[in-house]
Parts: sequence; structure tokens; C-alpha cells
Amino acid sequence: MHFIPLLQGIPAIRPMLALSMAAASLASPALAAYPERPISLVVGFAAGGPTDTMARVIANEIGAELKQSVVVENKPGAGSNVAAQYVARAKPDGYTLLMVAVTSAINQTLYAKPGFNLQTDFEPVGIAGKIPSVLVVNPEIPVKSVKELVDHAKANPGKLTFGSSGNGTSVHIAGEMFKTAAKIDVIHVPYRGSAPAGTALVGGQISFLFDNVPTVWPFVESGRMRALAVTTRQRIDAAPNLPTMAESGFPDFDVSSWYGVIAPAKTPPEITQKLSEALQKALAKPELQTRMKGLGVVLESSTPASFGRFIQAEINRWGPIVKASGASAE
Repeated sequence: MHFIPLLQGIPAIRPMLALSMAAASLASPALAAYPERPISLVVGFAAGGPTDTMARVIANEIGAELKQSVVVENKPGAGSNVAAQYVARAKPDGYTLLMVAVTSAINQTLYAKPGFNLQTDFEPVGIAGKIPSVLVVNPEIPVKSVKELVDHAKANPGKLTFGSSGNGTSVHIAGEMFKTAAKIDVIHVPYRGSAPAGTALVGGQISFLFDNVPTVWPFVESGRMRALAVTTRQRIDAAPNLPTMAESGFPDFDVSSWYGVIAPAKTPPEITQKLSEALQKALAKPELQTRMKGLGVVLESSTPASFGRFIQAEINRWGPIVKASGASAE
């Protein structure tokens, strides 16, 4: 029996080893220097909506932590799919990120071909927070409670309309859930973002809508919208006297939006970790927490791994809800 000396093959692998070490020595300084130029945080909705609002706050705070500009870039369309597709195809270098929302989890079922896979086309960075929604009506609609709205809709089948920030958004699905549970005949009117949907409600082009607290509350306080209920199981600090949908006769109604940051797949883990740490530090600031709490936003933080598990759970949760509601983007 012959044995090959242990060191005999080493000269043959030395060139490859040298190349690997050289590549590592070149890559490490580049990663250490990140970010060297402004970062783009892409939003799938128009300016002025809740996703945009959260993105701008987060961009400012992450930028301060990283000592580099983080610029919000709005790319609305197809229920935020346009933005998700754009970021999924971007170079995985940490300079193009997506402000992801619950919408993207919903779209995995709502669209037959969303154009991206939320689990495999991205690297999770971290969650930023959750925002409850509110059922609001145009003040000209003669109702002051959820029950009165249901009665009014049943008395006027096919005549009431509800708006949303786009097909597949959590507020669209909330409207479909309400429509199904209440057994009312109302028509969905999608808009390209919360801002135009809110403008339509104030202008009387639609009858009611579900939307996030930061978006609608200034209109409620000014009397241009009337709030009927909050969509979470608990009442909110911003409106402690506003009943929940559960208290209004819909015990299983529990809808809130969540927001976070993700990067293109194959982004180096050193970069996603650096971004995650910056995000967590930003969310820990007491002044930011106080500001967001006043708007009804519940700030949360996570590691990239735990956010990835959360996204998977949300896809699993919303799939059956979307199918049961009958909602479709087609």
C-alpha cells in the first residue's frame, strides 16, 4: 500500500489559495468602508402615504447612524410590485434597498405572477414597526358607527364605494374582509397610494376606506373624515375612545400594516448586518419612539434572521385570508 505524502499536493493549490487571499484582502476594505455613497431606499407607493412616511423617518435616522445620505425613491405601481421587482434586480451591494410592507407578503398570493419571490429574491435587514388602520367615512355619509355603515350599505346595494392605496394592500384586503363579513355590496376603487385615496374620500368620490392612522388622523381631527373603528384588537393611544372592529360586531377582524427594510439577494452579510445595526439603533431612540407612538405607530426591531422568519409567517398568514376574501389583482 502506498501513501501520498500529506504535503505533496500543496504546491498545486498555492496559486488558488493566493488568489482567494488576494480577493479577500480587496473585498474587506470595501465592506469596511461601506457606505461610501448615498443609499437609495425604494418605496412602492406614492409620496405622502404611510409607507413613504415611515421610509423618510427611517432613511433620516439610518443615514445619521451610517453618516451617509439615505434617499427615498418612490416607484409606485402594481400594488408595490414595481418597486419590489426593481430592487430584486438591483446590484446586491447595499446601495439599493426596499422599504417592504405587508403588501408584498399579500401580493405573493394576490398576484398569479407578482414578478418576485419575497423569500428568495431578498435578504432581510429588519422590521421597523407596525401601524393599525382605521375605518373612516366621508362626513356626508349619514353614519356614525360601523353598524350604521353596514345598514346604510345594505339599504343602498351597489351604490357605496370603498377606496384603497392599491390592489393587494393590507387596507384593500381589510375592505374585502369587511365586505365579506358584513355581507354588503360595495365597490372597490384602487388608487396609486394612500394620499390620492384620502383626497378622493375627502372630495366625496368614494364613500369609505380603511387606512393607516398617520395618514387619516389629520383629516379626522379637522372634520374632513369621520372615524368609525380601529382595525386592531386593542384600542390605540392616538384615539382611546375609538372602538375596535371587534367591539363593533366583527370579532375576528385584526389588521395592521408592518414595515421593514430588505436588500437584494446575495447582498454580503456584513452589509446587511451593518444596516440592521443602524436600523436597531435608530429605532431605540426615545425621541423617535415618542414621535411615532403619537401617530399610532408601534416601533419594533429585529435581527435579519428573525425578520426573515416573520416575513415567512406573514406570507403563510395572508395567503388563506386573500383566498377567502375573493380578492384578486387580475
